[in-house]
Amino acid sequence: MTRNVTVGLDGSRESLAAARWAALEAVRRRLPLRIVQVREPHPRLLPSVEPEAQEGWERIADEAAAGLVREHPGLEADVERLAGRPAEVLRHAAGEAEVLVLGSRGRGTLAGFLVGSVALSTVAHVECPVVLVRAGAEDGEAPAEPEGDVVVGVDLNRPHDEIAAFAFGAAARRGTGLEVLHGWDPPPVYGIGPVAMSPHLLDDLAEEKALALDRALRPWRQRYPEVAVRPRTVVGRVSHHLLDAAEHACLVVVGRRSRRSPLGFHTGPVTHAVMHHCAAPVAVVPHG
Repeated sequence: MTRNVTVGLDGSRESLAAARWAALEAVRRRLPLRIVQVREPHPRLLPSVEPEAQEGWERIADEAAAGLVREHPGLEADVERLAGRPAEVLRHAAGEAEVLVLGSRGRGTLAGFLVGSVALSTVAHVECPVVLVRAGAEDGEAPAEPEGDVVVGVDLNRPHDEIAAFAFGAAARRGTGLEVLHGWDPPPVYGIGPVAMSPHLLDDLAEEKALALDRALRPWRQRYPEVAVRPRTVVGRVSHHLLDAAEHACLVVVGRRSRRSPLGFHTGPVTHAVMHHCAAPVAVVPHG
């Protein structure tokens, strides 16, 4: 079984941006690129239109693959055309992928972003990391990936090696820094709100959290000495801090707990918020 970087392509600007991101990732990982086109049967499609529609549909992927090979000489890019329900087909196709890349649509700056049902269902059920990519500039001149460092959110109460390995590996392959965020809240009083405490006690708690984060990162720093790490412990919802940091990030990494149940989207509130509102590419890494 050949490992690869897989991208879903439906011809939209978002999926074409995802294909450019996936091609760059395949080059970095020295893996082939697999472009998957999923055709969902349309019961109302007229038979007389079918051959023309089929030819245009196939041309989208062929032209995209040819363009990516021109952009990255030496890249091996194959197109695979499959039929069925997109979420189910993509989940199956991800079985051979180190990373699955999908386009993610936006709704505008005020409403935020929208992750469609296909992407949500795919993220929730595949066993490999899924990267969601927004569309670039209208003129097509935007880089395949924004500039900046990799940003990752970690939970010291439930640390997961899968998330750290993906984030450190991403930063090492890009030659960028890694910003590591851990969010914490002051202890509650009677289960309602933060306890009244002196600034010194808050400072002590903050120092304790910073030391715990440093200990958790120590083995990863030793494994990836070339990565400049900037750990930050922040008070309050870490999703807000991740979104702020994402404004100057090339990639944001969050986690998702793996579950056997086929029902539900299986994403926690932090991952959900980042997926829906982050303008930078978002990597959702399954763990557990």
